[in-house]
Amino acid sequence: MLTSVCCVAIESNGLLFKLQPSYLTESANMTELAKKRPEFRNINALTDLPSYRLPAAGIVSILHRISGFLMFLLMPFIIWMFDNSITSEISFAKLSAAFNIGIGFIPGWFIKLVALALIWAYLHHFIAGLRHLYMDVCHAVTKEFGKSSAIVTLVLSIGLTAVLGAKMFGLY
Repeated sequence: MLTSVCCVAIESNGLLFKLQPSYLTESANMTELAKKRPEFRNINALTDLPSYRLPAAGIVSILHRISGFLMFLLMPFIIWMFDNSITSEISFAKLSAAFNIGIGFIPGWFIKLVALALIWAYLHHFIAGLRHLYMDVCHAVTKEFGKSSAIVTLVLSIGLTAVLGAKMFGLY
């Protein structure tokens, strides 16, 4: 008579059959799967993040958030520029002088750079918003369209910013 703790043995006409219970087979498979699982580790923002390559759509998404935050953060500067541009001719002349020679210890080129950053933020946020609206309305959510529209968004926002920046710095 054959006895076994982990399996069942059946003898029939001189043939020996070994049957293992299903929980033992599943347990063996589980340990093999557990050995093959990928290792997840903590990410160090300073050393690991710069080595990751984001797709174009990811870059546009992050820049969309940054541009929105930049516009929110510089809202007092925007309101100050708008107020000085429409209050009177004298305040408009002060605003023009601020862009040309500066205010106090802040040089004029720095004020122009801040205004250029606002121009980029507005253009990028607007174009990326149109991209998202188009994708929502037309249900154009494919990997190819996401990549191509993200590249178009980046090129348009940077190109238009360069043109307006050249005009603001007096290149033409």
